[in-house]
Formats: sequence, C-alpha cells, structure tokens
Amino acid sequence: MNSRYQGPIIDAHHHLWDLSLGRHPWLTSDDSAIKALGDIAYMRKNYLVDDFIADIGPQNVVGSVYVEAAWDRTRPPIEEIEWLEGLARPGRIASRSIGWAPLKSAQAAASLEALAERESVVGIREIVRWHPDPVKCWTQAGLLDDPAWRQGLSHLHKHGFILELLMNPFQAQDVARLADSFQDQIIVINHCGTPVDRDAEGLARWTEGLALMGRRENVAIKLSNFGAYGQDRSVEALRKTVMTCIEAFGTKRAMFGSDYPVGRRNMTFQDSCERFKNIIEGFSVQEQRDLFHDNAARYYRFDG
Repeated sequence: MNSRYQGPIIDAHHHLWDLSLGRHPWLTSDDSAIKALGDIAYMRKNYLVDDFIADIGPQNVVGSVYVEAAWDRTRPPIEEIEWLEGLARPGRIASRSIGWAPLKSAQAAASLEALAERESVVGIREIVRWHPDPVKCWTQAGLLDDPAWRQGLSHLHKHGFILELLMNPFQAQDVARLADSFQDQIIVINHCGTPVDRDAEGLARWTEGLALMGRRENVAIKLSNFGAYGQDRSVEALRKTVMTCIEAFGTKRAMFGSDYPVGRRNMTFQDSCERFKNIIEGFSVQEQRDLFHDNAARYYRFDG
C-alpha cells in the first residue's frame, strides 16, 4: 500500500512583483487578454518573498522557481532578473528563475548572453496563447513557426536554457513541430496546457494535444495552477486535470507548481499541496517524489 507524500517540495512555478516599480503594466491594463482572467483585484498588490513564504506555511517547500511576470517589455529583460537577485531569498526560495528574451529581435543573442551571466537563470518563457475567440486570445498565431523567432531560439541550447511555453491547446501541433525541429531543446509547458475550453470539443482538443506533445521526449509539463479550469474544485474534478497530464507525459516529465499569487483565486497554497497529495497518493513513493521534487530539481538544476 502506498503512503501519502511527506517529502520535500519544489514549487516549479510562482511569481513575485513590486508594483511600486511600475514594471508590470498588465496588472493595470484593461485589454482583452487581461479581461480573460476575470477580476484580478486580488493580484493588484505587492507579492514579495515574505508573502510567498507566508503562503507556503507548514508545507515542506525546499526550493522554488521564479517565472517571469510580464515585466515591461520596453525595458531590458535583464532588469527583471537583477531585481529578483537583489531580493533576500532564504534557502532555495526563488533560487532558480525563468526570464524572458525578445527571441524574434536582433537583440536576442545579446539578451540571452546577459541572462546567462546571472546565477539564477535556467531558461526563458514565451507566451503563445493564440485562440480564435478574441477574449481568450493573448498573442498572434504562428510565432513558433516564425523563422526569425526560431533563429533566436537556436541560441538557447548554447546556454543550456529551458524554453517554457504558456500556450493554449490550439498550439499543440505547433509545439510538436518545434520539439521535432529542436530535439536537443527542453520545452516545458505551463499550467497543464491551459484547458480553458470546457465543452466536449475543447476538452478533446486539450487531451489530444497533450498526447501529441507528450510523445516528444524533450517536452515536459508543469501541473501548475491545476485548479484554474472549471468551477468544480473537488479532488475528483482536479484529479481528471492532473491525471490527464500525467497519462500523456508520465511521472518523469511532470511537476508540481502553485502559480502563486495567480493561483490564489482558486485554492490556498495549503489546499493546492494537500489536494495534489491526495491525487497522486496511488503512485509509488518515488513517483510521488518525482512529481513534487525530483523532476523540478533535475530540470531546473537545483543540484548543480
């Protein structure tokens, strides 16, 4: 009989921000992409290391990965990481980071070189959430196939950087093609692949997309903010989201993430951890540790 997980946790996905810096215009924007998030009043306040630690509470979080938070794109990308690394970060909290770089621009290589000099940076994130519904559409279609963008992407491998993608299921085929074209590039999908369309057609598109991406060994997935989709927060409903991802990627290429403070809308940090423990309790002790700790430690080089 397998036991409930009691080991260490790495939160593979969270954010921090200081709104007094004026570097997060999206938090005060009224454009269609932000409207798709609903009421974000709860996010329109500072969220710093002490706030994150308070949310962690008694959970055995031994490390975490800071993910870029749409810092003002008119500013140099290195600025966000310099701010992060200037914060007091006890232990391994936010000791690894995912930044952003303008891969499509002529400055891509130089931006990546600058990021590579920072101790915490292990990759970059690109937001590619195209959707035919304008309310759910955050970006233009086709970025992952754009030759200029791919030229910028080609510089990541030199630095050993991960590519993280915040996508919609409509981009699954694009991601699969990208993974096939850059087989040495590790790609990590955010937020369970973002199953925002909850009708039968939308869920089928999501499930098929996960299976397609999961067949690529260089693609992994974060089970971050797994409570964001649908209104049912019961363990059984959440189990369907998590297990569909694990069925596609296996227990070696999936990992827990809170997406705090964004995820606060759906669950407390405690509930997120405890419900995840409930969901994966049927796995072996090692598989549970992989999902909660070891996979993130490997992908984000916590041991290196």
